[in-house]
Amino acid sequence: MPTDSIASLFSTPDMDEIFSLPRQLQYMMRFEWALAAALEANGIAQAGAAAAIEPLLDAKYVDLDRLLAEARQAGNIAIPFVRQLTEAVRRRDEKAARHIHFGATSQDVLDTALVLTLRDAGVLIRSSLAALDTSLARLAREHANTIMTGRTWLQAGPPITLGLKVAGWLAALRRHRQRLAAAEERALVLEFGGAVGTLAALGERGPVVSRVLAEKLELKEPKLPWHTHRDNLVELAACLGLLVGTLGKIARDVSLLMQSEVAEVAEPAGEERGGSSTMPHKRNPVACAAILAAAARVPALVSTILGAMTQEHERGLGNWQAEWEVLPEIYRLSSGALARAVEIANGLKADPKRMLANLESTRGLAMSEAVSAALAARLGRAQAHELLEQASRRAIEEKRHLRHVLLEMSEVREHLSEAELDRLLEPTNYLGSAHHFIRRVLGDGNATR
Repeated sequence: MPTDSIASLFSTPDMDEIFSLPRQLQYMMRFEWALAAALEANGIAQAGAAAAIEPLLDAKYVDLDRLLAEARQAGNIAIPFVRQLTEAVRRRDEKAARHIHFGATSQDVLDTALVLTLRDAGVLIRSSLAALDTSLARLAREHANTIMTGRTWLQAGPPITLGLKVAGWLAALRRHRQRLAAAEERALVLEFGGAVGTLAALGERGPVVSRVLAEKLELKEPKLPWHTHRDNLVELAACLGLLVGTLGKIARDVSLLMQSEVAEVAEPAGEERGGSSTMPHKRNPVACAAILAAAARVPALVSTILGAMTQEHERGLGNWQAEWEVLPEIYRLSSGALARAVEIANGLKADPKRMLANLESTRGLAMSEAVSAALAARLGRAQAHELLEQASRRAIEEKRHLRHVLLEMSEVREHLSEAELDRLLEPTNYLGSAHHFIRRVLGDGNATR
């Protein structure tokens, strides 16, 4: 991915490098070196075959222009790559060149190089997830008691705390970490099957060559080759799709709370960050925008990977090729979204006074459920709910505080004193199990309030 491309706004330099063509070629070289070593260990290739390839592991000998031109005719880069490798080794050792790529097929080298690439990409993803986990846990602790409006259908509901909202983000993030770890365990395995998945060219020595090849690459062996069984790779893509969806949910929450009329949180500040070309006062949620852009794109990319699973017989036509650009793009977007989420979590600015002011601006209406629940114990739920509906309508129409309207209602005064009503209308008294849930997510103590 060119660093001068607009696509760099939605990825990270490290992830772009991992999925670059030079890195892919290096891993294709590593496969061919490991295969030569495995063939040599089993007496198929001559002694010194792997040593003849080893100086070429950086793949700098490859003529990229020629490679890409010939790939158009061959249908993939593996065929011209093996041709150039064979030529390069032949110049060093004629006999060592005889068994290059022996027993393998193009898909073996390409899929295994992909797996090695995904292993590196997973390290970056896990590092970012750990950083985000740490920052969200800190925010949840710091704001466990920061009262804010709970919102349903974008309307004010009973109070919550900012810590509870962040704990919800964190709990989802940790579920994704577990999913990704399990998916990587299944997906990061060797691909080595030869033309149709039988390793027939190696005769009876196929299994032992495969074992040595896997050991050299520090990969596990699957039970059998998986040329047209892509479920494990698709699972990885789906897990990243779920992760980016949660990052999008976080970005949506933050951006809504940053609206001028709300102004309860803000992204980290910085010189010229979030500025407008025409409105000097603006501070746009630029990190949220990048995350939301990724969240809009990744589901369709995951859908493409899912749709490409229907591959024909022992080697697929077209659907395998459809993965080549899509899977790396999912990783790039995931990495970029994670980096932006870490930025937000590390520097999120909360305004507790504004949160309380917004809650109080409802003139007690946000606490109507608390009063209704107290009255329900004495009047029954239906009657209590109807009373609070009436009182709420009056408070809205007359632009008065709910407390004043309720104190004028004899049905309420008969069951609730003024002091009881004030206690019910106090937001800190209606947080329910919020602190319990926060502590349970954080693993603090016995999760009691």
